[in-house]
Amino acid sequence: MRLIGINIPDNKRMEAALTYIYGIGPYTALKILKTAKVDLNKRAKDLTSEEVGRLKEVVEKNYKIEGELRQVVKQNIVRLKEIQSYRGSRHARRLPARGQRTKTNSRTVRGNVRKTVGSGKRKTELK
Repeated sequence: MRLIGINIPDNKRMEAALTYIYGIGPYTALKILKTAKVDLNKRAKDLTSEEVGRLKEVVEKNYKIEGELRQVVKQNIVRLKEIQSYRGSRHARRLPARGQRTKTNSRTVRGNVRKTVGSGKRKTELK
């Protein structure tokens, strides 16, 4: 099923299915369903066209989602870099921006970089 241009899984309950949209988490999904007066336990495939219309209307009026939200987040990061804040400089250097240690455990932000000689996946030696 498609809602606001995003594929939503048919077999999941609506409170879980809405979380597949970027910018809608579990709590926001519950608020949207209550506002649109749609049953939480209903599956996405069982929705009527009227209910889909109400959901679409509520989401479009009150929430930034998908492309618009990603754009806002990107603009915020650009602003941090422009004002040369600490967080902006961390983003610019592709390092963790929220106080995590970097001696170990910052592989995900840095893109799985292994710099020391001893670490890394060893290839099995063939004789």
